[in-house]
Amino acid sequence: SVQLVESGGGSVQAGGSLRLSCTASGYTYSSYYMGWFRQAPGKERERVAAIYTGGGEPYYADPVQGRFTISRDNAKNTVYLQMNSLKPEDTAMYYCAADPSSYVIWVRGNPGYWGQGTQVTVST
Repeated sequence: SVQLVESGGGSVQAGGSLRLSCTASGYTYSSYYMGWFRQAPGKERERVAAIYTGGGEPYYADPVQGRFTISRDNAKNTVYLQMNSLKPEDTAMYYCAADPSSYVIWVRGNPGYWGQGTQVTVST
């Protein structure tokens, strides 16, 4: 079965940086989309960024464009989310996700595989 394991969350002051990591295992596809979603208390889950392990331009949600960078290391089956210039509104549980379809992961926002989540807290 597919497993996604996140790490790297924590607490940081506004303007600071964090890097999240997500390592995938058990995937039967040679290439697939991996991405990050987040959900703050009382709010709907929202997409953050996604990237195709086979290459191409990544996807970013407008609120994080220019501040967050998603990258991949295919040799390690790992995707990273570098988060810079963090704001209090970035506070949320961040989830790694994966799906073979860009439409499912980015348009529908309902990928087939999810990690357990890692908390990011940004204080003023």
